[in-house]
Amino acid sequence: MILKFLRNALLIAVATVFTVACSDDTDVESEASGDDASAESGSQEIAFATSSDAVGLSPIDTNDSVSAYMLEQLYDTLFVHNPETMEIEPHLVESYEALDDTTWEFKLIEGIEFHDGTSLNAEAVKYTFEQLLDEERAAPRASLLEPVESIEAEEEYTVVINTKEPYGPLLAALSHVNASIVSPEADESGDIMTEPVGSGPFKFESWASSDNIVLTKNEDYFKGAPELDKVTMHVIPEYASAVGMLETGQVDFLPNVPSEHIPRIDEMEDTELDLTPGTGLNYLTFNMEKEPFNNLEFRKAVSHAIDRDEYVEQLNGAGIQNNSIIGPEVFGYDESAQEFGYDYDLEESQKLIEENGFDETPITLLVANEGHFVLMSEIVQAQLMEAGFDVSIEMMEWGAFLEEAAGGNYEMAFLSWANSTADGSELFYPNLHSDNIDATNRSRYNNEEFDNLVEQSRTTIDQDERMDLLHEINEFATNDAVWVPMHHSNVSVGYHESVNNLVISPNTSFSLHEVSIEE
Repeated sequence: MILKFLRNALLIAVATVFTVACSDDTDVESEASGDDASAESGSQEIAFATSSDAVGLSPIDTNDSVSAYMLEQLYDTLFVHNPETMEIEPHLVESYEALDDTTWEFKLIEGIEFHDGTSLNAEAVKYTFEQLLDEERAAPRASLLEPVESIEAEEEYTVVINTKEPYGPLLAALSHVNASIVSPEADESGDIMTEPVGSGPFKFESWASSDNIVLTKNEDYFKGAPELDKVTMHVIPEYASAVGMLETGQVDFLPNVPSEHIPRIDEMEDTELDLTPGTGLNYLTFNMEKEPFNNLEFRKAVSHAIDRDEYVEQLNGAGIQNNSIIGPEVFGYDESAQEFGYDYDLEESQKLIEENGFDETPITLLVANEGHFVLMSEIVQAQLMEAGFDVSIEMMEWGAFLEEAAGGNYEMAFLSWANSTADGSELFYPNLHSDNIDATNRSRYNNEEFDNLVEQSRTTIDQDERMDLLHEINEFATNDAVWVPMHHSNVSVGYHESVNNLVISPNTSFSLHEVSIEE
């Protein structure tokens, strides 16, 4: 059995969060029994479980990690990250060329078809990217192509992308799952959020909301038909139940294992547990449009009150502590950034609270009822109250949480970012640039000097210059305490030893195209 965990994240970044839903374990057990019977007849099938349902199955209209699990099987992107080096390589592209600093030409592989039989050609690419940029559609990850001025279908299989200015992360943006190419006919005539049509190794079969999503093999996949005949994602809100299903063979693997379940999986027979440094970040943020949360002294008082070492010790290896907002696996990281920000110092926190009367302001922590967020909220609430803050917790389902956070209807909240393209510019731009307030900038941070630095880091193709700029941006944001980095994620996965060729990268993405089950 081969399981690769891919490190050395090299280029350009953005990425993913989690979602929450409800389900009935009884139905899953019944279906799993059927799966076993199919396996006995020679069918290659794989099942995995998440604690959340997908938000949708359109790459244009979603931006969460669970949806991405399915999108990666259903769709293709122009470029992909090499699974061993994280370098960017052509996928749907036969060849490409930068005609000048702002003009890129891409020759597509000919003859690829979507699952509905229509052609994946230059017009399909043009349509997809124009939809991603359409202000009325309001795609969550429109920032991936924000510097693009126009897309042209010059010939049937030739696409030209013109940018407003040099855009260093362009190829990485085109490798992001939310830049996957969709069937124009399917998108115009139906709802690809619930009836997806891509060109990927698997086709959509069914979706029982809050229960399961089923895919079947694409016999005509341009990279060759997959070994697996069927892929099922089960939604199991109680993660302990999902772990039990792994132990009994009802599911074959669990991506993104929460820290509290790591010891149990590590002790299971016929099951492997792997942990490797990843690109994800979990953090505490502030609503910068509200008092006193937009006061640096308040944010420093909060930062000094939080003992993150105590928190990380309870993750069972699922994360590391580092003051830097840019993590060690992300392009732009410099080891000296560990010294940025504000370490745990209870006396300093209490001093700031007393001097500014911060104990007179009740604080509500908005929290999603998912994984690490619950643990974070419990520990941080206790630590802030010890320092002298008056803190309560408001917990809600992930979809509702995201809506409230995006609308600025909170004071302080816990969030995460997967850093799917492993680049600092594409961490800071979507999350903290003022362009993305009311979208992915849930902190509602608006600082002109910061914006200018981020823009500079995106509009140069000199990678050494970008490294220097990102280090400066990292220092700026960390010392302004816009976020309190709680932990940088290690990728955690549990899988049955019969699973072959499962590849999971530092940004938690995985492809099932080459996976098989050893019988």
